[in-house]
Amino acid sequence: MPVFFYWGDDDFSMNRAIQRLRDRTLEPGWESFNYDKISPDHSDAVIHALNQAMTPPFGMGRRLVWLANTSVGQSCSDNELGELQRTLPVLPDTTILLLTSAQKPDGRLKSTKFLQKHADVQEFASISPWKTDLLIKQVKQTAKDLDVSISNSAAELLAEAIGNDTRQLYTELEKLKLYAEGSQGSIDAEAIATLVTTSTQNSLKLAAAIRGGDTGTALTLVQDLFNRNEPALRIVATLIGQFRTWLWVKLMIEERERDDKAIAKAAEVSNPKRIYFLKKEVQPFPLESLKSSLFILRDLEASLKLGAEATMMMQIKVVELCQLFKS
Repeated sequence: MPVFFYWGDDDFSMNRAIQRLRDRTLEPGWESFNYDKISPDHSDAVIHALNQAMTPPFGMGRRLVWLANTSVGQSCSDNELGELQRTLPVLPDTTILLLTSAQKPDGRLKSTKFLQKHADVQEFASISPWKTDLLIKQVKQTAKDLDVSISNSAAELLAEAIGNDTRQLYTELEKLKLYAEGSQGSIDAEAIATLVTTSTQNSLKLAAAIRGGDTGTALTLVQDLFNRNEPALRIVATLIGQFRTWLWVKLMIEERERDDKAIAKAAEVSNPKRIYFLKKEVQPFPLESLKSSLFILRDLEASLKLGAEATMMMQIKVVELCQLFKS
């Protein structure tokens, strides 16, 4: 299939996929003739990209046309839709057409439905930091891609340490690969603890400290995260995700739901076995405290986006959150 549609906010993984596509499409000596990247500020970007895609390549190799940051998955004029419908079915095998977008395509649009039939649609969305089983799976798959032997316990610890930061994941695994070659063995948990810098691990520890009403520990973790240059909005996103999960589990318990699979589905927890532990975590706390925590976190998020000083605002809101959960 000569048409690809990549979407998602994981820029690092998407760019790696784009580079692989370029490497297998373009002949190095003819790349400058056969490669077009068309930005969204180009007038009639979609039409221009389709016209370029119909142009035969020069010399050897194939032509690659990249329509970057396109909005056809969110809005598409009748003219653009008509050109897509006319062009994609007759696109020559000598051309690869790539469309990319940070946003998820709207499945209700005719343009999205058409692309789903005529393009190889691939998702590059970041995994939520609290979806530990998916993060562990990502670590194992990336280790396999890089030919790194890693134990199950090491994969779990690495997923906990770096969360959904795929750029850091590749960097750490490449470093660990060199270590493994020197030690002539697989990567174990001890190597992870010694060599890997943690980030998301501390964000989840911060959530646990807040839930425990431990103001001192929570403030220390906030400062530690800032010392590691962790973006404030990323910390808040992790907290919102974690407290949202706890809230859904508590809501389902209050409604006397006994099926862990049903609770997992409502809370968007991919592994129902985690529900047993989540129930224990939320058991001591009233529902209203968990509801209030999300209001505070949303207010914190809004303040940061409006330009509030990050350190002071985080400290104020963390203290406020800890007060909700003091015994």
